[in-house]
Amino acid sequence: MACIPGLNPTKTLGIISPSSPSVSSTNNSLLLWNSAKTSFKFGQINNQKLTRICSVMATNQHQQQQQDELNMNMNLNLNALTNSDHRDEVINSAKASLSNCLSETNLHLSIPSLKSKTRGKVRDIYDGGDYLVLVTTDRQSAFDRVLASIPFKGQVLNDTSLWWFNQTQHIASNAIIAVPDKNVTIAKKCSVFPVEFVGMLKNERLPANIITPTTKAADHDVPITPDEIVKQGLMSQADYDEASRKALSLFEYGQRVALQHGLILVDTKYEFGKAPDGSVLLIDEVHTPDSSRYWLAHSYESRFQNGLEPENIDKEFLRLWFKDHCNPYEDKVLPDAPEELVTELAWRYIFLFETITKSRFQIHETMEPIHDRICRNVSKALLSLQN
Repeated sequence: MACIPGLNPTKTLGIISPSSPSVSSTNNSLLLWNSAKTSFKFGQINNQKLTRICSVMATNQHQQQQQDELNMNMNLNLNALTNSDHRDEVINSAKASLSNCLSETNLHLSIPSLKSKTRGKVRDIYDGGDYLVLVTTDRQSAFDRVLASIPFKGQVLNDTSLWWFNQTQHIASNAIIAVPDKNVTIAKKCSVFPVEFVGMLKNERLPANIITPTTKAADHDVPITPDEIVKQGLMSQADYDEASRKALSLFEYGQRVALQHGLILVDTKYEFGKAPDGSVLLIDEVHTPDSSRYWLAHSYESRFQNGLEPENIDKEFLRLWFKDHCNPYEDKVLPDAPEELVTELAWRYIFLFETITKSRFQIHETMEPIHDRICRNVSKALLSLQN
């Protein structure tokens, strides 16, 4: 029997910026995505006023009541993580779906308008001429290889991104053309900014959110300054300024929304691309469980005061199981992941989605193979876009 851990600590410390904007939302459901690969990853550190984490929303009595309700709701959610009827339902659905995960797609073999396929760690990206078709699979990767397929993971990542894209259109435009399937997004093509902005620090005293640019080398990231980015022609000064400004605003907004939902958005990354009309667009994924780290807000202050790392919803246990049972870097064939770990990870992805978005994840149980469903839905969408 595999051991399933509960709430495990993370390693960096991120704080809400004092300049975070108020939460707002948009009713526009038309979302956009694209293929460019510039990302901004943030870690905002400010231990100077740690109590701001738990008091930022308590500037008056009414807001204090809201914060108390938030903490109470988070406590209920923590109980639900390990013991609830909803968890049991999701686990059972995940078990029933183990044989129908989306591990690989080959849409280009059955849809003539798709010219080629690029396989990423999680996404399969297809060239559709004027469009890109991005399929989010259920693959769980580590050690530069696929460890397992996690039921519903692809839908969780796609749904989470779409929720955040919808919430942040007032900050940054994106490039989604259509969402024909719960695992698929169709997007405009954009040019690539070959720069990644990473911020991952621990317990530093900084007054505001930060970004740290890097550029890709053969097998690692190389730090690079904004001036070097412009001098090397990786981005124009105007594009860099616009992308970094939007990324900072997105992170501040994401922190504010996450806190209202009982979470602390610790760090994340954003990717941007340039559309044919010259606009800088937000792409890829936004604030998902894969691209971001979240801490639990209700216990943050007490744990910090007692010298403990903040609580988070651990997703590393599957990776650690492989390290304990094989050499995942060198073994040609890996053992099968235990069913109880795979289904537990499926539940935790869904739990994070529901906590982040404050909405119920929709599980559509069907015996139709996911690949067949996606192929049918993408074919219809592309035909509609061509007419």
